[in-house]
Amino acid sequence: MRLLSFLFCGLALLSTEVTADVSVSDPWARSSILASRPGAAYLTLRSDADDRLLSATTPVADHVMIHASETDADSVTRMIHLDALDLGAGQTVRFSPGGMHLMLMGLAGRLDESASFPLTLTFERAGAITVEVPVLGVAATGPEGEP
Repeated sequence: MRLLSFLFCGLALLSTEVTADVSVSDPWARSSILASRPGAAYLTLRSDADDRLLSATTPVADHVMIHASETDADSVTRMIHLDALDLGAGQTVRFSPGGMHLMLMGLAGRLDESASFPLTLTFERAGAITVEVPVLGVAATGPEGEP
């Protein structure tokens, strides 16, 4: 009986492994003029536990890259590719024009205003989360600031 209790306690500990609950909000992309140019998608991430964004995929692009912006000592800002993005517990990460963004490389076609597309984000702990990304106007600054 003691062995059985020990096994149940061990199983209970294994089943309480921390998994992150990641929320994805405010996804959007700007419409594009040419399919030959990369597109960009923006959103906000928040995780209740430490996690890591490993990749993103969408059927509208050959591949998706995680990009951040970095400013050097001469005040020159450039994009840098990230292999993954760490999310701290309780931290909010906002992807926005001029900052973090998801670069949509090899578009299958133009991103037309008022259309939408699925985007799947894969996290180390939370797994795959798919969101529908609305395409806003070419001058949009975000869902709340669309002209």
